[in-house]
Amino acid sequence: MLDNIDLELKLKALYVYTIVITIPFGLCILIIPDITVSIFGWPSQDPIVFGVTGSVYLAFGLLAILGFRSPKKFMPILLLQFFYKVAWFIGVVLPLLITGQFQVYGILYVVIFASYIIGDILVIPFSDLLAKE
Repeated sequence: MLDNIDLELKLKALYVYTIVITIPFGLCILIIPDITVSIFGWPSQDPIVFGVTGSVYLAFGLLAILGFRSPKKFMPILLLQFFYKVAWFIGVVLPLLITGQFQVYGILYVVIFASYIIGDILVIPFSDLLAKE
């Protein structure tokens, strides 16, 4: 019973982290995209793709509110975040590092994404999720 409560508290912490980061970030991308690009020193962004990015971040944050209320039920949100961030590291960051094309403005993304990955690895009960029923 205590393990179950401990797991729920840890999951809730991940949901709060998602809410606090993704909702404001997604809203900034959607509402003030030019200012957001300027603040972070990013190159010009395609408005369609950048808008999709902001929408996805906002959706993760809003769904994390539901996850906070029902931590285990909404665990797929955390899994999706985990897998897309790992895929980003492997498919985007690693090739850019290997070719020497990684830009300084990407460091903030790397740090934030790495913190999510570490948190997911420490909290998500992968062994339970992958166990046969």
